[in-house]
Amino acid sequence: MGFQFSKPWNKNAEEQKQLMYSRIQFERQIIMQNQMRERQMAMQFAWSREFVKYFGSFFIVTTVGLTVGAIKRKKPELLAPIVPLGFILAFQLDTAYGTLVQRMRGEAENIMASEKDCLDLPLGTPTFESIEKVRCAKSGRIPFLEK
Repeated sequence: MGFQFSKPWNKNAEEQKQLMYSRIQFERQIIMQNQMRERQMAMQFAWSREFVKYFGSFFIVTTVGLTVGAIKRKKPELLAPIVPLGFILAFQLDTAYGTLVQRMRGEAENIMASEKDCLDLPLGTPTFESIEKVRCAKSGRIPFLEK
């Protein structure tokens, strides 16, 4: 008699275990994706900082050379390339060591909060059915849902 009552309870316990396992898997996946995102961002920052070192050196050498050339030849127009190169260096410095990322994050949050319609995908969010339809059309198979 006790066996009849324990069957539904065991089934419910098994469902709870499965739900808990699925939740743990989902949490691990979120953590892994976030760690991958953090690593990619760290690589981007590292790349920007390396670029600043090389471009900064180029900028200094170019600026000194153009200044010396402008003074020796008495042609101030030789100093003109320093202006755009200076803007590029300023942008790279802001990217590598400044607050550009924080400003971009703030603007992205503003867009997500107040301009949600800008984020909509053409034809809406893909569904299982739409993906299955395209997959089957390419492979010449019958869609999974029509079987």
